Amino acid sequence: MNQYVTGAVIKELREKNKMTQLQLAEKLNVSEKTVSKWERFRGFPDITLLEPIAKTFKISVTELISGNAIRNENISANMLRSKFYVCPVCGNVIHSMGEAEIHCHGIGLVPLEAEPTDERHMIFIERVEDEYYVRIDHSMTKEHYISFVAAASSDDMQMVKLYPEGSAEARFKIRGVRRIFFYCNRDGLFAIDPVKGIDDKESGYDDSGERKELEKVADMLFG
Repeated sequence: MNQYVTGAVIKELREKNKMTQLQLAEKLNVSEKTVSKWERFRGFPDITLLEPIAKTFKISVTELISGNAIRNENISANMLRSKFYVCPVCGNVIHSMGEAEIHCHGIGLVPLEAEPTDERHMIFIERVEDEYYVRIDHSMTKEHYISFVAAASSDDMQMVKLYPEGSAEARFKIRGVRRIFFYCNRDGLFAIDPVKGIDDKESGYDDSGERKELEKVADMLFG
């Protein structure tokens, strides 16, 4: 563990909850002097006290240790606001509906920020009956590849894990999908609206001459 609850955090939470050192001490079955020592950086609470302290302040142990108040909005969370985390060491992909403290291989991960697709990360989306067929023109070498593709609606997240030397493609049930995400291990997270983007059939984009020209350009750049 590379972090531990500090006296400053305990003091801040105690004052926020309008408690005296004595009141906190009584709830934890320790002396008032002990709480004072924690807050003056003269010691740390024993690990067995972490859960009782967190319970007293109505937060999680993770929040207590990190010192960050995680507001639990998951009950009303919208999948379109989902956060993705990727470990730079092992490539582990983690999806969260709300704020979270995520660690992997001892590294505190930060949520990825999605960028619009660009000419180096061209994505082609087709409607095939009740599915979206997604293809990304991108290298899939061991050094440079697309790690995953995901389709988000307001209440659902579909995700396909991809691997080096495989195909950069995936299929998703349409069922309200409003955002397509994909992750390049070198350039990060990208996102596109499948309707506003190149899959707008009503604008004649699918199977049109313009689409075919784009695919030819992509093949020349990345083929």
